[in-house]
Amino acid sequence: MRGEKAPNILVSRDQTAATALEMGGINYAKPGRAVPADEEADDAESSWEELPTPPQSPPPPAGTGLSPDSAAGSSRGGRAMLGAGGGAGAKGAKPSFVSYLGPQEVHTRETINPHLLPGELLLCEANMVLKYIQDDGSSRGTCGKLICTNFKISFLGDESALDDEPQFKNKIIGENDITLQCVDQLYGVYDEKKKSLYGQLRKYPEKIIIYCKDLRVFHFCLRYTKEEEVKRIVSGIAHQAQTPKLFKRLFLFSYATTVPAQNNTELKNQTVMFDSVKDWRQELERTKGNLKFKAMSVNEGYKVSKKLPPYFVVPMTVSEESILRYQGRGIPIWCWSCHNGAALLKMSALPKEQDDSTSQMYKTFLDGMYKSIDKPPYEAMKADDLSSSLPPLQEIQIAYTRFKQLFLVDNSADFWDTDVKWFSLLESTNWLETVRRCLRKAVEVTESLEAQNINVLLIEENASDLCCVISSLVQVMMDSYYRTKLGFQSLLQKEWIMGGHAFLDRCNHLRQSDKEEAPVFLFFLDCVWQLLQQYPQAFEFTETYLTVLSDSLYIPIFSTFFFNSPHHKDTTTYGGNLEAQGSPLNYLSVWDWSVQFESEAQALLNNPLYAEKLKLSQRKTSRFKHQRQLSLPLTQTKPPPKRGFFKEETDQLIKNILGKRISKLITSSDELQSNSREFYDSWHCKPVDLHGLLLPRLEGPEIKVWAQRYLRWIPEAQLPGGGTVATATKVLDVMEDVQSLQKKVDERQSQIVSEENTEASPFVRNPARLSSLFPFALLQRHSFKPVLPTSTWKDLEGEADLARRDDEFVDLGDV
Repeated sequence: MRGEKAPNILVSRDQTAATALEMGGINYAKPGRAVPADEEADDAESSWEELPTPPQSPPPPAGTGLSPDSAAGSSRGGRAMLGAGGGAGAKGAKPSFVSYLGPQEVHTRETINPHLLPGELLLCEANMVLKYIQDDGSSRGTCGKLICTNFKISFLGDESALDDEPQFKNKIIGENDITLQCVDQLYGVYDEKKKSLYGQLRKYPEKIIIYCKDLRVFHFCLRYTKEEEVKRIVSGIAHQAQTPKLFKRLFLFSYATTVPAQNNTELKNQTVMFDSVKDWRQELERTKGNLKFKAMSVNEGYKVSKKLPPYFVVPMTVSEESILRYQGRGIPIWCWSCHNGAALLKMSALPKEQDDSTSQMYKTFLDGMYKSIDKPPYEAMKADDLSSSLPPLQEIQIAYTRFKQLFLVDNSADFWDTDVKWFSLLESTNWLETVRRCLRKAVEVTESLEAQNINVLLIEENASDLCCVISSLVQVMMDSYYRTKLGFQSLLQKEWIMGGHAFLDRCNHLRQSDKEEAPVFLFFLDCVWQLLQQYPQAFEFTETYLTVLSDSLYIPIFSTFFFNSPHHKDTTTYGGNLEAQGSPLNYLSVWDWSVQFESEAQALLNNPLYAEKLKLSQRKTSRFKHQRQLSLPLTQTKPPPKRGFFKEETDQLIKNILGKRISKLITSSDELQSNSREFYDSWHCKPVDLHGLLLPRLEGPEIKVWAQRYLRWIPEAQLPGGGTVATATKVLDVMEDVQSLQKKVDERQSQIVSEENTEASPFVRNPARLSSLFPFALLQRHSFKPVLPTSTWKDLEGEADLARRDDEFVDLGDV
């Protein structure tokens, strides 16, 4: 693009100069020089050219900003130019006004100062940066400032002309803010070639692309930025976001040492934190597990193990000496008790030793532990080694890496290009099948507890990954308390935070070891979402709650998801020493949602369809189909001569999904055991008790893509006026009407006249303006889907440009 000389872009004859300035309709071209074929590509100095000094022109009026179409060059165009409707390589229309203003002479309305949090430091910045909007294949955008701090990468620009004020606004992270922990991949564009940015840079790119872990994609053009600023901002972003960090250098500690102390008394009174013996005893009493289990404080001060929490629950017959013997390994730790007395437990596996005497000693110790929960004929125990029955973490990580690539879309053209083969690509990732296997395992454990009335012991190397997933899923399915918002938060505190899940390593916040990275917690949230979308009335929280919970993984002001164990957190609270004197760091908990959202936005986390009282509902509920399903062939195929998970599943599967590629789902080798299948079929034949046991439907079409989280930044995936949002809006409207009428009745009875209005709904009144991906995506940006099949549309793209140019630039003379 730099190698060709681009003409100045001309403003249409129908526009005056003032109108063009006010509308931001000025386009710029960067003059270039011919680059010899044998010139070195790494010559950084020759790749940057100064814009010539333009003729004297009056300064632009206040409020002028770069047009969205003033970005330098289309991503596919061969010239560094953009016109207001002209394509790459198109001839300019005969103008009546020519603008010679260079981009350095156009200023934004005001210099926007960055909003910095306590402890946040501005490290580098760059002006005259264009943020592209990749929504229709063309490079449109807005001009502003790009900054990098020790907390985030942020773009500061005036986008009021492009977007409405978002209704679901996060007070910590703005629409154009990217926390350093949220950066997934960083690329630079050199002469239309995309290369990864890492380490010491020999040449600085003309555009940078940031792929985020929450699946946002940002394109920033640096062509009009000063060379010195480009070097600083690119080097700063690459260093802060990609270079391995020391734990103490995370922004979490800078913020905690600067922010004023927070009063979390009310928070702790609501969400059970499980940081005291009292919390564990109350949970034992709630589940009637105190008859066979006891809360232990033997690890207080982490005298036994740094991987165990200070307090936990074990069977009555387990002694302190047994816990001390192997530092808590091989000890069955209580998770939850069923109403019939059966218990769910977990255990860290003992290390595998080659020495025969040591192995025999371990075996003897484990036999004693098994007998503490396996006492036939009164009690029976089933041990389940999750490492052999579920995919390893590396396989989950690989599946998710492939899966997320489907949603990191650069532009509309790439989206529609993959649309026709999207389901085959989805199947090849194996992500949904992994989710199905996990839910199937949870059904098997539930059947053992509920139907067979036996204790289940989950075994894993550290009992802090897949044990957390399965034990939490089983409790959500069997205990309606954990389907409330406070109950779910208490469950995460018990099983994940106090359970010692290594969030720091699994989320790779330090970028020190990719081998330890695995999306285990996100995997669990996806499984919970499958239950929620199948039984929406059974959950007090919404999928928006789950989505913002997944986003909170990458906001380093909350301590909830930033440590590997309770010991890891407690030692840093007091400066690395549990016995240190002084004031502890002021860590925030993610459960204090007021830190991120106003009360109106928090209302979107609560499910208005939640059935607070016990109600029976039909098992089959109507659910909207995602737009991508409309792209699939609807022809029916004959069922293959192979049996599926369930006999009755095959017919429904073939009716809904289309093609031979999905046959892997039908012929899955991981079928439910015969007892579990009978239990599963029997339960689904009965009406659903929303406050009782819930079992997920495992048929192929029922395991869906979590659209709100994965597709929310893709305008093409939006369903205008569709989805559960429209339903929730109508329900809220009815609820507000009822409340208003009730208020009037109360006022008449008491003869009190009140002029106060009822609290406004956080939803827009007109459901037609809502999107299926609301509240994260609005309907301001959406692109046109080609009528022709994608392959044909792509083949004819060149001819379409020729036809458009012929129609667009016909000189009619004086007619």
